[in-house]
Parts: sequence; structure tokens; C-alpha cells
Amino acid sequence: MKFFKEFRKEEILVLCYRLFLAFVFYQIARLLFWFFNKDLIKVDSVADYLSLAYHGIAFDTTAILYVNALFILLSLIPIVINTKNGYQKVLIWLYFITNGIAYAMNFGDFIYYKFSQARLTSAAFQVAKHETNILKVFTASVIEHPFIIIWFVFLMAAWVFLYKRFKINYKKPVKLIPYFIWSVVTLCISAVLIVGGIRGDFKHSTRPINLVDANKFVKTPLQGNIVLNSTFSFFRTLGTNNFKEVHFVDEKFIDENINSYKTYERQVQDKPNIVIFIVESFGREYSGAFNKDKNIKDYVSYTPFIDSLANESLIFPNTFANGRQSIHGMSSILAGIPSLTDAFTSSPYSNQKIQSIVSVCNDLGYDTSFYHGAPNGSMGFLGFGNILGFKHYFGKDEYNHNEDFDGMWAIWDEPFLQYFAKNVGKSQPFMATVFTASSHHPFKIPAKYNGKFKKGKIDMHEPIQYTDYAIKEYFEIAKKQPWFKNTIFVFTGDHPNQIYYSEYEKAMNRFAVPLIFYSPNPEYQLKGVNNELAQQIDIYPTLADLIGYNKKIRSWGRSLVSEKKYQPLIVNSDGTSEQFIYGNYIYRFDGKNIIGIYDKNDLGFENNLNDKIKSPETEKGKQVAKAWYQDYMSRVINRKLN
Repeated sequence: MKFFKEFRKEEILVLCYRLFLAFVFYQIARLLFWFFNKDLIKVDSVADYLSLAYHGIAFDTTAILYVNALFILLSLIPIVINTKNGYQKVLIWLYFITNGIAYAMNFGDFIYYKFSQARLTSAAFQVAKHETNILKVFTASVIEHPFIIIWFVFLMAAWVFLYKRFKINYKKPVKLIPYFIWSVVTLCISAVLIVGGIRGDFKHSTRPINLVDANKFVKTPLQGNIVLNSTFSFFRTLGTNNFKEVHFVDEKFIDENINSYKTYERQVQDKPNIVIFIVESFGREYSGAFNKDKNIKDYVSYTPFIDSLANESLIFPNTFANGRQSIHGMSSILAGIPSLTDAFTSSPYSNQKIQSIVSVCNDLGYDTSFYHGAPNGSMGFLGFGNILGFKHYFGKDEYNHNEDFDGMWAIWDEPFLQYFAKNVGKSQPFMATVFTASSHHPFKIPAKYNGKFKKGKIDMHEPIQYTDYAIKEYFEIAKKQPWFKNTIFVFTGDHPNQIYYSEYEKAMNRFAVPLIFYSPNPEYQLKGVNNELAQQIDIYPTLADLIGYNKKIRSWGRSLVSEKKYQPLIVNSDGTSEQFIYGNYIYRFDGKNIIGIYDKNDLGFENNLNDKIKSPETEKGKQVAKAWYQDYMSRVINRKLN
């Protein structure tokens, strides 16, 4: 029948072929992503990898349909000229510009997954908007990892070649009515398929496929990053707001088990000064003082000064970060607010009155200041520092010696920390926080120190030694200052960085940071090794306790030096699920349900006990995790962080 002759069979088949190519190249990108990160994401066999890749098709479908929606529409819309050569040239440009940009996102994650421990999300915008050196960072990354660019160019060239293998022959429709009818029918069917593909299925009873769904098909949560692709994770998090009030338990249960407010009764006559070092990328792995009992074969420490300082300090070898990025570390350490799947600091709720160690010190008459050697505003520190109430901010502008700029991020640690040592203490008591910068990609040290430090096994080992040396030089100046003896020093990392030892490849140990409390004043009794679980959000209440703040403290953390004991509840997120260590177990929570229960020593999440164990302890643990999450959401959303 002539009616069926106007069915655009060739155009539809070629369109399917072009979309199929996207699926092929996304699978190649998935394989390369795993290859570049195989030391971090363990896959036991080829069969296991193929299973992960197969389940990744659903996530690839969503990403490909997001990116190609306009291309599909323009390929099928009935405007008669679809098969003309000029129109097809427009389509090829649209196809490769959109797909090329989206595909490149996956290649960026080949490298930066090592640092972020998560696939790319729209949170990258929050980081990038505070930086002026994005082009420099990109250029440095290209120079350091040329094979990534070579792979990308090669695969894009192959993609273009294969795209052109099948061309659409020009065909002018003879009968316009059948042509338009078939086109409308095809468009309607395509629209239904696209909606289903983007959602992940056609069921009204389920929500659209999301990042957490990748964990349905894995043996360990880290393998979810193989199932995902970076294009999907980026688009799925655009405009999202996972801050929603929930109700799992009654308020009485929260009051009895979460302890959102705490009071301490220490009496302190001569208020101590406080100096908080947030050391960039300072993973617990790098410091020997925190690995004495870890039984790591051929272990080497790269922080000799910190190790010596730890011998004179109170240290916590089982401390975890409460976030994945630098700004997360700032909110956790100073304000006791961890970052979950969505970061608090980039949420609509971050600009509110927040009780913190800054506000507590302000209440007690301290002079409060924040130091960071990067251009003012970098990382969002200046803005969040203003929210917390720092009286002074000292950055690259105030330092005003560009000859000490590292050319990428900030003033080198050694000169900036010496400036820090000399600039504080003009008014006492004071509380000063310094955020170091040099132990970071691109892992450089000042030229004058080339050859001074051992290269180590990974790029991070040399610059962390330089930062350790810079801290040593800082103390040479600080100990000569009149404020030194009555000062409490705190050292921790914002988050870990590159990993060498397999012990720290374990999922929970991706958050392992050191924690040191040091004071030359023996009155504070800050010496010894405490193997209890600790976390960044414990720092604020610990310091509030040590300086004798006797009013109510809003904090999910606890004082680590008080006789008043609270059971530790460690909290963080891998970007897809929240993680809690409570009692003898680790609980993973997706915002609605507990999706994993692991023995507290199973830091690699290898044996999910969720369907294997049901005891009074685990049942209560589930409720405590949900109760904490409920309280967190309620306080953040209803602006009750004061």
C-alpha cells in the first residue's frame, strides 16, 4: 500500500544505529574508568565486571536520552527536508557537540575520582564558582595525564567514522498526509520510550532511577561507581535538593538517643588560645603516629614532624572525616555540621545563624580569625566564614606577596604559616583557624626544595612532607611567641587524598583522617592515645569543653575529653548513601531505608548483613540512624542550628 511507503523506515533505523553507537562508546568509557581506578574499585572476575556493565545500561540510557533529546526530535520531526544533505550536516554537528561534551565528563572522572571518591555531580559548580584558576587546573591535568586526552580524541574520531558509515539517502515524500501521520505516530512512540528510558522504567509506583539505584547490583558499594556514568550523575543532580523533612521516629526517641544538645561544666580561669590546623588532603594513611597498630606491610610515614608532635599530644587514631571536600571539612570541624548526599554548605539552608566554635569563642570574648593563602573567596571559605562569624579573614590579598604564590592555588604553606604565626595573638584570648593548601594537586613543592623530600610511592607523598616541614617551621616561630604556652592546637585533615596502602582503599577508610590535640600547657592534660571512634564534628564540642563554655552546645558530636560520655555515632556520606558507625555495626542509609549493615571492622563493606542479622542491637541501630537523619533534616530546614 502507498500509505505504508511513506513510513520513514531508513531514517528510523539510522537513528537507532546512531544512538546505539552512544551505548557502545559509553561502555568503552566505563571500562576505561574502571581500568584507571582498578586499585580503588575491586572487581573479582570478568563475569562480575560484565554484570556491572550490563546493569549500567539503564544509567547509560538515561544519560544518552538526556543528551540526545533534541537530536532525536530533529531527526524525527516531519519537515520534509530531513533527508537533505544540508539538514543531515546540521544533525551531525548537533550530535557530536552535545555527545562530545557529555562524553568528556566521563574522562574527567578517570582522574578525579581518585580525589573525590565519587562520580561527577552538579556540586562541581559550587566548587568551580569560587575559583579563578579553573583553566590552569585543567591545563595542568592535561599535561599530567596526556593519555586521557589521547583516548578521548581517538574514541571520538572512531565514533565519527562509525557514524558516517551509514548515511540517509535523500527521499522526498510523495504523499504528505501519510508522511505526517507516520511521523506523528513515530514521535509519540518515541516520546513514550524516551520518558521510560529517562525514568528507568514505566512503573508509576517507582521514582525515577537515581544514583543510589546503582547499589542494587553490586557486591560492595564502591562498585556502584562502575555502574554509573558521569553524565548521568551530573544531570541527575542538577537542580536537586535532597533536603526534605522526614518522620521515622517520635521526638522522644531523638531526645533520648541523638543528644543534639550537650552541656559541659569544666571550670577554666585563664582561657586558652585555640589554633586549628585544617591540613589540606591530610589522610590518616600518611602519618606513622596513626598507623602503629594497623599492621600495614612495609609501611612508611611521610610526616616526621607530625609524628614527633603526636608523641607529646592526645591523638585519636580512629578518626573519620564527615565530608568529601574541603568546604565540607570546614563546616564539620568548625560548626559540627556534616555533609550528606547533598552538601550543607551548597544548600539553600547554609545562610542561617549557626552555633559553632566561632560563635562560642565570640561569646567568650575571643578574637576570631580565619587564614587561607588562596585568593580571597576561594573554596567558599570567605562566605561561609562570614556566616560563622569570624571577625577577621586573612587570605592571599592580605598576605600581599605574590612572589610566594604557587601559581595554581595559594601561597606556599611555609611562608604563609610563618605569616600566620606572626600575625595572630595581637589580642588574647584568640581563636584562629588556618587552612593549608600545598598538599594538593598538582602535587608540587617550591623549586628550592626539589630533592629535599623523598618522592614516595604516589604523587601525594612529596607535598605532604613539604607541608609537614612547613608546620615544623611554623612551630619554630610560634613557640617564641608570648601566647604559645597557653594555647591548644588542633590538627586534622579536611579529607584524604591519594591512596597507596590497601588498608585505606576500604570504603570507610576513604574518610580516615588524623586528629591531634596538643598544648605545651600540661594543665590541659592533652597527652596519650585514645582508640575510641572519633570524627571531625567532635572537634567543636571538645574545644568548647576545654575553654570552659558552660552553656548549651548544639552539636551532634561530643567532647572527646569530658568525663560525661556519649556513645559515638560516626556520620558521613559517599555521595549516594549516608553511612553511620554505631555500636558494633556500620549502617548504610539511602534516605528512606537501611540498605546495608556491616560489622564495624568490615570497613570495605564486603559482607552485607542486612538480610542475615536481626537483633535488638541492629534494630535499634537502624532506628538511631534514621532518627539522626530526621533530626539533621529538621534542624537544617527549619533553621535550628543555633
